[in-house]
Amino acid sequence: MTADPNSPPGGAVILACRQLGKTFTDGGLRVTALKGIDLEVRAGSCIGIIGASGSGKSTLLHLLGGLDTPSAGEITVAGKALAQLTAPELDKLRNRQLGFVYQFHHLLPEFTVLENVAMPLLIRGLGASRAQTLADQALAELGLAERRRHRPAELSGGERQRTAIARALVTRPGCILADEPTGNLDEATAEQVFKVMLELNKSHGISLVLVTHNLRLLHNLEQVYELRDGRLHAGRPAE
Repeated sequence: MTADPNSPPGGAVILACRQLGKTFTDGGLRVTALKGIDLEVRAGSCIGIIGASGSGKSTLLHLLGGLDTPSAGEITVAGKALAQLTAPELDKLRNRQLGFVYQFHHLLPEFTVLENVAMPLLIRGLGASRAQTLADQALAELGLAERRRHRPAELSGGERQRTAIARALVTRPGCILADEPTGNLDEATAEQVFKVMLELNKSHGISLVLVTHNLRLLHNLEQVYELRDGRLHAGRPAE
């Protein structure tokens, strides 16, 4: 795969796409959401993606995370082409290499905070005791150790989102894909949550791809792209 000249400097390529395209059919009408997108995410990098509502930002993130299938192009995660993997292989790769954070936390309401965070490790097949130990460590890093036995409904909005970040972090993925992770929070809480994500990026070297409409956060990122007319336009590195 040819290197993207607009990619930020860094280590090994964790996630990449080449000539990525996505077309939807709605009532006989074909709508092209993404057109020939090239992107590389290197180890430890921090990338922002902005764009108008409906520009395809979430679609791009879902494709990069293997949650949807592209109409054209190639996606690789940790050097493996997603299109060449079986469904179980893709699930395993996602579990080990990618973390996901969304605008709405998607925590399971019937489980405790600890159980929610341990879930990806249990799905991996890790024993319950070890999974809970690692989940406790992740919660402590996010300042949630005292909330481990609470259920999501008993948490504030910021605490629920930090729990979702802990769940994404617990597997120590190569990259976290975050889709408007602060979009459902007030401004002060949003800044706190985003600061936590940047600190994790620096302390663990986990790459971060952030889709956001909050332009105030962009100056903290190494590189910002704008998704416009189905194409990804590289701007200058954020300051």
